[in-house]
Amino acid sequence: MKLSDEKSSLRKKYRRDRKNYATDHSYSIVSQIQAFTDAKIIASYISYGVEPSTEELNQIILESGKTLLLPRIIQGAVAEKDSGLEWVQWDGQTSSLHKNGNILEPAGEAFVGTLDLIIVPALQIDFEGFRLGQGGGYYDRALAQSNAWKIALIYPGEISAELLPREAHDIAVNAYVTPDTVVICN
Repeated sequence: MKLSDEKSSLRKKYRRDRKNYATDHSYSIVSQIQAFTDAKIIASYISYGVEPSTEELNQIILESGKTLLLPRIIQGAVAEKDSGLEWVQWDGQTSSLHKNGNILEPAGEAFVGTLDLIIVPALQIDFEGFRLGQGGGYYDRALAQSNAWKIALIYPGEISAELLPREAHDIAVNAYVTPDTVVICN
């Protein structure tokens, strides 16, 4: 089985499994991490479906006076040259969002500058900090272009006891967070 097929098969399984333990949890524990405290520019995302909710966390970012950026897919991006994502500052107003498939994206100019912290989604994560995402590769390409500290949000049941399959382009996060635990990976 090819590595990409193995990852695809695992994604299907983890999406099914997620429905069993997806509940409304707070991820405010992220605000207690030193990398969060030190950060001025934070990239996050707006969760959808049964992903861990970022609603409260995004509000904490805004209320703490930090700049909150959200991802937007670059239309017509060339994967070899581009991450496929750009970051756009968001003020917390739903009126400045538009729907692109399943995700909400911010309107406005792309952010140009240095990110301090990136909060990313994951379906599963291993103890070395490698995550299995939804499969588009957008986040791994974007993470590869940034020296920002990287945190993945997961439910407690989404920590793999074994190493996840990985390809050369996969990027490890510095930490993963469940509603009551922060695990520093590297």
